Amino acid sequence: MAYRIGTGILSVRHMAAVGLCGFMGLGLAGCAGTGGGSEGALLRENRELRDRVLAQQEALNDASLRVATLEDENLRLGAGGTGFGDMTGVTTSRNAQGEVVVAIAGDVLFSSGKVEIRPGARKTLEQIARVLNSTYAANGIRVEGYTDTDPIKKSKWGTNERLSAERAMAVEDYLVKKGVKNARIYSAAFGTAKTRPSKEASRRVEIVILASAT
Repeated sequence: MAYRIGTGILSVRHMAAVGLCGFMGLGLAGCAGTGGGSEGALLRENRELRDRVLAQQEALNDASLRVATLEDENLRLGAGGTGFGDMTGVTTSRNAQGEVVVAIAGDVLFSSGKVEIRPGARKTLEQIARVLNSTYAANGIRVEGYTDTDPIKKSKWGTNERLSAERAMAVEDYLVKKGVKNARIYSAAFGTAKTRPSKEASRRVEIVILASAT
């Protein structure tokens, strides 16, 4: 709602602001007229209010800075700055819980139907272990084994679940040998669960860096 006065228009909000200013002016004048004691109390109250507002503003600025820092860190991780760099056969992502997932192609780690880590993959796991011990030293770690859906025929492991378990444990053991504390790492077998578009991509080991600290 607005009222026309002369050639201008005053909104209700503007009228309220003008009225408030006038009221405050009258109040101050009245206080001044009643004696120094009342005026002094009003000034003290004004200073206290101002100090509280300043304190709240500082707290808000600190909170904004913390939020900006967390957003920068999230962008850094999301852009690939997880610390694992460009390692052969390794990809990084985040799962639904926001945890960092380091996926290593199964064909990079193992020969078909085998659970012994290939010599060429040891350097990659050593690099991963160094990052786990530096950047993520306070985080728990879960090593997950996956396979494709082809039935086990020639391997002695019998089932895909058993093969995925043995491979996950092999990676876990190697990381422990390279300095990752045994108390903060464990393995899990998923077999044919969570297959990917190709058999090669389905055969993998994922190192999940848990959000919880150890």
